[in-house]
Amino acid sequence: MDEISSTTARPAVSRLQVEAVTVGYASGRQSDVVAAHDISLGVATGEFAAIIGPSGCGKSTLLNAIAGLIEPSAGQVLIDGEPGITRLGHVAYMQQRDLLLPWRTVLENARMALEISGTDRQRANEAASALAERFGLSNVLDRYPWQLSGGMRQRAALLRSSLQPSGLLLLDEPFGALDALTRRDLQQWLATVLDRSDRAVLLVTHDVEEALLLADRVYVMSPGPGTIAATVEITLPRPRGEEIVTSPEFVALKASLLHELSAATHAHAALAGGSR
Repeated sequence: MDEISSTTARPAVSRLQVEAVTVGYASGRQSDVVAAHDISLGVATGEFAAIIGPSGCGKSTLLNAIAGLIEPSAGQVLIDGEPGITRLGHVAYMQQRDLLLPWRTVLENARMALEISGTDRQRANEAASALAERFGLSNVLDRYPWQLSGGMRQRAALLRSSLQPSGLLLLDEPFGALDALTRRDLQQWLATVLDRSDRAVLLVTHDVEEALLLADRVYVMSPGPGTIAATVEITLPRPRGEEIVTSPEFVALKASLLHELSAATHAHAALAGGSR
């Protein structure tokens, strides 16, 4: 049913490869704090992968490095097998906050990535309008972010990210601030939208059920500085509707992921205690 290993299973055709990446950041008290250590993972074209782990394990920092917002202190990030390419602005990245510009309408926000890439306004409007129906936004394109519900704002942000001309989409807790019912509704909607896409998607989430509903592979990170503690292959059939949550297969996979999270946390605590 599922396969758990401590090493990364390489996709046959990898859109994203993270090779032994370590990421640090500057601190007021220390010159360099390691957030994620020796991370290796891969996401294939048309594949959905997820990263789960405790708060502070470096998940978001790792996404920032993949997106090119920061550079790894060790290792490398390869896009389509190419190392050293300029990733900033060439990877679609939806962060935890929707970051919609309040003075721009939904349509104007959505077309931003196309404008930045040099597409003229008319063609950008046409592309955004054509995709808006799939995102349930056709009737609100002329509204401003403050006029939308939280769920609709997240849809608008994801529409903007989806119009970024990139084969790789990064999602950092996209539904974390929403109520449970809205979050579950958008999870189901996102699964439907992305099932029609050939993009590689990498999701960071704290929600084990969200990872199981959406992902083909789940990477489990240990507490910070985070490492990949386990890789879980998800073989549940698609589409994964609400009813699958109570199935024996889903329940068993959830138990496996929770066990891996617990084991990684205890192993990290024991290692930290022994190094004192």
